[in-house]
Amino acid sequence: MTRPFAPESDLVSPFRASVQDSEIEDLRRRLAQTRWPSPETVADWSQGVRLENAKSLIEHWRHRYDWRRLEAELNGFPQFRTQIDGVDIHFIHARSNNPNAMPLILTHGWPSSIIDFLDLIGPLIDPASFGGHAADAFDVVIPSLPGFGFSGKPTDTGWDATRIASAWVELMQRLGYERWVAHGGDWGAVITTMLGAMRPAGLLGIHLSTPYAFPAEIPSALSPEEQRAVDGLARYGGTLGGSNHLQGTKPETVGFALADSPAGQAAWIYEKFQSKTDNHGLAEDAVSVDRMLDTISLYWFTNTAASSARIYWENRSATMAGPKLTLPVAVTVFPRDIPRLPQSWVENTYRDLIHYNEPDAGGHFAALEQPEILVSELRTGLRSLRSQGQV
Repeated sequence: MTRPFAPESDLVSPFRASVQDSEIEDLRRRLAQTRWPSPETVADWSQGVRLENAKSLIEHWRHRYDWRRLEAELNGFPQFRTQIDGVDIHFIHARSNNPNAMPLILTHGWPSSIIDFLDLIGPLIDPASFGGHAADAFDVVIPSLPGFGFSGKPTDTGWDATRIASAWVELMQRLGYERWVAHGGDWGAVITTMLGAMRPAGLLGIHLSTPYAFPAEIPSALSPEEQRAVDGLARYGGTLGGSNHLQGTKPETVGFALADSPAGQAAWIYEKFQSKTDNHGLAEDAVSVDRMLDTISLYWFTNTAASSARIYWENRSATMAGPKLTLPVAVTVFPRDIPRLPQSWVENTYRDLIHYNEPDAGGHFAALEQPEILVSELRTGLRSLRSQGQV
């Protein structure tokens, strides 16, 4: 299923995460000088991040958060950069000791990053050490989207989901993989869906935790599950859609607002975790404070508020009605995702649906919230494709 990959290739360079002490000191100085807004006038989150919760998060970031811990965690995995279509793409490439491991590319969304998948790497490449079967091993490739994290920032327009998917095809070919599979959630699912529509040579199938399977025209008569999906989409585009709208229309203005304010960057991302995780009142119920701050810190230190926001601008005509795919597709619908699609629409959109499941827990950020469940879903959902991948 794989062939040797030479990291010393002229096209691929090793990478290590490294932030200077002066940048960390600058962050703490800025946090200490935060100018706070007046408190909200409601007793809930309907006006956005609550002041008391934001202060608690910033206090933790300033006094207790340890960036060097994350840096060491990242540098514990093989990281590389390679230029594709004029942009440096950063990626983790963690290989299994199993020579028959299935190559899997994992794609994050916004406001996510490669950090979402760190807790999945060990169980995916070495399942026997984590209660699984050795035959379910994967080689894992985790790229940072263009304009995100340690990848380069595009200097031209046109980096839509299709162009990114094409870059991923080049990346997998460059790594020497002849047969491979792909997974994504959020924008990662959009890109993975585009991979499915392109059907490049070697792509055996995909797994989605965010299915883009709305009908092109919503039926007039809806089942309760279909009505739930329609209501969720209205909520996503309405009361939950503030950041999406701004990033889709004025991403550079978003960058100006956040590039000089770490507290602003933190609130911008914290609100999204609050609104789309399977929590019991606070995002911290679903994702640890340190993990949220890992993500927020990565956006801050790489100054990617504007460049990451542009994915919304580049894909502003996209909808939740994705193309009807004919290659094998596995889908996991997590209960607190918004919108949550019914199985009937998923089955109608993905003609070769090889796996469908609705776990009991998890929200939109499945990899961060429920890594064990997602690992199990990837193993189970893509298992039937392994025989096709033997070369």
